[in-house]
Amino acid sequence: MLRFRNSISVSFPPHQKNISDEGESGAKMAEIGGIGCGCRGVSGGNFFHPGGFSLKSCFLEQQRTRRNRNFFRNVSIVPSFKRGRLITKWSSVAGNSPIFSMDARENSRSFVLVSSRHRKVPVYVMMPIDTFGIDSSGCPIIKRLKALTVSLKALKLAGVHGVAVEVWWGIVERFCPLEFKWSLYDELFRLISEAGLKLHVALCFHSNMHLFRGKGGVSLPLWIREIGDVNKDIYYRDKNGFSNNDYLTLGVDQLPLFGGRTAVQCYEDLMLSFSKNFEPYFGNLIEEISIGLGPSGELRYPAHPLGDGRWTFPGIGEFQCHDKYMMEDLMAVASQEGKPQWGSRDLPNAGCYNSFPSGVPFFEEGHDSFLSDYGRFFLEWYSGKLICHADAILAKAADVLRRRQEEEKSSVMLVAKIGGIYWWYKTSSHPAELTAGYYNTALRDGYDPLASVLSRHGAALHIPCLDMADSETPEKYLCSPEGLLRQIHDVSKKRTIQVTGRNTSERYDVMGLRQIRENCVQPNGETVRSFTFFRMNEKIFRVENWNNFVPFVRQMSADV
Repeated sequence: MLRFRNSISVSFPPHQKNISDEGESGAKMAEIGGIGCGCRGVSGGNFFHPGGFSLKSCFLEQQRTRRNRNFFRNVSIVPSFKRGRLITKWSSVAGNSPIFSMDARENSRSFVLVSSRHRKVPVYVMMPIDTFGIDSSGCPIIKRLKALTVSLKALKLAGVHGVAVEVWWGIVERFCPLEFKWSLYDELFRLISEAGLKLHVALCFHSNMHLFRGKGGVSLPLWIREIGDVNKDIYYRDKNGFSNNDYLTLGVDQLPLFGGRTAVQCYEDLMLSFSKNFEPYFGNLIEEISIGLGPSGELRYPAHPLGDGRWTFPGIGEFQCHDKYMMEDLMAVASQEGKPQWGSRDLPNAGCYNSFPSGVPFFEEGHDSFLSDYGRFFLEWYSGKLICHADAILAKAADVLRRRQEEEKSSVMLVAKIGGIYWWYKTSSHPAELTAGYYNTALRDGYDPLASVLSRHGAALHIPCLDMADSETPEKYLCSPEGLLRQIHDVSKKRTIQVTGRNTSERYDVMGLRQIRENCVQPNGETVRSFTFFRMNEKIFRVENWNNFVPFVRQMSADV
């Protein structure tokens, strides 16, 4: 029991633990002395383009215009979308291909965001990982309601701006398609409002059961799992056929495999239902909404899976495109390119989950490496699928928010999360990022195309690792969380988007909290739009930790 001078007491059961569920990059860094670390439809009133949105056509259009290419960090790829297709003009230092600039259009969409210069940094605290449970009848419940209520009041007294709440697809649409149950969130949002806190809502289309070793967590909807029991190709697969059932593969985005609906339509329906039910909270209680775009809510492939023994830090991970739908798409694109052999074989010499880049031919220079024509073809397709996925989903989310804001004169910030893949960052190939879907190398800026899509839809970019410094990571693994953060800040300024973020590991020590502040506040006075502390559990209320946390929150809340 922890008692404050204002007579508020907080008590958590001793068994409650903080499980790092955000991002498979959370690694077992503690074991090696490091810190581990971990984001659809289109413009117009409809979620899909009138002519049909084709991820395949997105990539084919890229390939038609890709000629005489040289990839340099200072020459980024800026995609433009027209009638549901991705049109890219590749710039070459040696060639005459024009650079298609979208800066003017992106600037016009920045109305959702405000200047981050000379402002406070609102601090949100992520709700406990086990906020929700399943009772004996199989129905979701809110656990430890009284302790949670007291905890929220304590956070408010400490100066915390708000809390981040995960809205789980597997809770809201748990039993039957299109039967949305919002009663749990009605109750939880009411408690948060009564405590005087604001809300960051994370719409979660993934599962976190792998973090509980089969003894808890939130799964995908039960009716989705029933479909997956019959057709395992709705999930990502690695080259050995192992599936990851935490998130649906991108290959089913536009396939009506879910009771006549596509995966993207399923995501759309939940967003629309959420908007309808909680519209009165937009702009007053709910200030930020992040849209789940992949495993752990992040826009990436599950290349570094935790919990099943396949991957441990600092392995490079494996490409996740071996379900039949992704492979069919790859074969079709390769045939269109005039290279059918590129779509009918496994990626050669790309190592395995726990390989180091040294000695893995694909991540070095040479025949069939990431620098070869085949390597560039594959990586453009692999990362391009991810970009099209984000564009389709964020387009609808932005449209919903824009309508609400115009009607209600309120402001809600749209947020997209990416993973913090910081190990092997100092290598030329950035292999851990490539397997996760970020085509980012020493010769190519892989985050600029993502930032361009976010800018188009007025979305902020959420990045983990805000508690990390290069000096705290194992030097031999060529890590650079600081380099990654600098790159993200650079592309966000270029594309006029806001940056939000969170810590990756539990940090209650003075040095760790100081590092968070240094990463949140730039030397020129610019700040991240908001910071989410990861996450609420009994440790945060221990006297020695609370005495560090409260001054940290108040420093972040002071004018920069």
